[in-house]
Amino acid sequence: MRRAAMIAVAAVAALTAPGAALAQVPGETPSPIPQDPLATAPIFTGSAATPDPTEGQDVPRHPFMAPNGRSNIHDDAYQTDTYEWAGPLGHDLATTSALFMRECGSVTFDSRGRLVTVCVGLDKPVLAMLNPHTLQVLATMDLPPRNVGPNPFQDFSGGGYFYLDNRDRAVISAGNRHILVVGETGGAGSPGFALERDYNVTAAVPDGDALISALPDWQGRIWFASKKGVVGTIQPASGVVRSIDTGEPIGNSFAVDETGGVYIVTDKAMYRFDAPEGKPVVTWRRAYPNIGVTKPGQTEQGSGTTPTLIGRRYVTITDNADPMDILVYKRGPDVLGRRLVCSQPVFAKGASDTDQSLIASQRSIIAENNYGYTGPASTMNGGVTSPGLERVDLDGDGRGCHSVWRSNQRAPSVVPKLSLRAGLVYTYTKPKRDDMTDAWYLTALDFDTGKTVYRRLAGTGFGYNNNYAPVTLAADGTAYVGVLGGLTTFRDAAPG
Repeated sequence: MRRAAMIAVAAVAALTAPGAALAQVPGETPSPIPQDPLATAPIFTGSAATPDPTEGQDVPRHPFMAPNGRSNIHDDAYQTDTYEWAGPLGHDLATTSALFMRECGSVTFDSRGRLVTVCVGLDKPVLAMLNPHTLQVLATMDLPPRNVGPNPFQDFSGGGYFYLDNRDRAVISAGNRHILVVGETGGAGSPGFALERDYNVTAAVPDGDALISALPDWQGRIWFASKKGVVGTIQPASGVVRSIDTGEPIGNSFAVDETGGVYIVTDKAMYRFDAPEGKPVVTWRRAYPNIGVTKPGQTEQGSGTTPTLIGRRYVTITDNADPMDILVYKRGPDVLGRRLVCSQPVFAKGASDTDQSLIASQRSIIAENNYGYTGPASTMNGGVTSPGLERVDLDGDGRGCHSVWRSNQRAPSVVPKLSLRAGLVYTYTKPKRDDMTDAWYLTALDFDTGKTVYRRLAGTGFGYNNNYAPVTLAADGTAYVGVLGGLTTFRDAAPG
């Protein structure tokens, strides 16, 4: 893994081009991400989609977060990875890119429609405000450097996760083990950022540990989780920090609901926490099947998912069995009968894992296979990962679940998304080819059948590898994908 990371670091250096020195300088027009000059790949395959809306679940608006679809990497407090609006349908689909030399993974939208994102590079993470149409940088703020291990491409601490709150403020789990609250300044004319609050949690998260994520509960407390298993709360007004140490590594973000539940998965177990007196307490814990190894495609020796909430009753994750299972639990504090509702194997034995959150809509769950992705080097020079996206539905009686369809598209590491209005699942794929061209595509699947509707080339070469960044859909139908070179966009042609 160390050698693969070194190869990838060398490839990052190779991205440097005239104009890269201006990357993320406010007011400068970004250069496009360089492509492989010798590569040839189809620009578009398939056909434009006709919207086929599907009904989603009723996800309540979190009172302390930006509106659903605009607030965080997984779109809402339930972490459903769904949008009420349509993404690109494939009508003369155009793409642009911006070379920032940092990957702009988590993309949110402020109340003026501007992009607010944390762009993570080998040098430092940067909070950036971007024009949603041109990707011109409007404002930046350097964030504390990350303290990462030998493979920085598989470490999400220190800025990989953040959320936008109900006041257009970015709440960031920083690399110095502080929670930073950064507000916008200057209005529309001269936008900027200013630090409003700095919560020091180093007493709870000691040196050698790192913050992985933070989210608010419905009472406004800020919850945080650390890589080594600390779960804590911050009282925003006083800054008082209270915490509990699970002693179990945490590699992903978490979900919150309106009942006070906070849902966190460690390398060992699925948890519900509550804080009736302000301090986190374990409401319930369930260990899950785990073969005890970090499969190629995972960043942890356990579940690779952020927990996803389904309706008012369930929470779903994947385990670390072989093959991997989708698990659905009853999430209430006290339940009748078994807490585990169902366990459904997905993908093939010996080639099955994920490091992505599950999509959840009504009773449908969609998982993506990341088996074989160990960092950027694993998809260079024609390298591909094991195929598969799979839809699993809860049975009508709520007592089991079953597979509905499986796609053979290869999505190395993207967070896929579902557009309810379009009825399309958006993913980011790297197809197997006979030559060594590394071609990356925005790919749309039919939610009902799993069939591929279209693929649109994003670009070729290392710079277009998304490396765990999500597909993000804007309300105007634009799709954004963060990539190692910076950020890419996909837009349908205007009607007429």
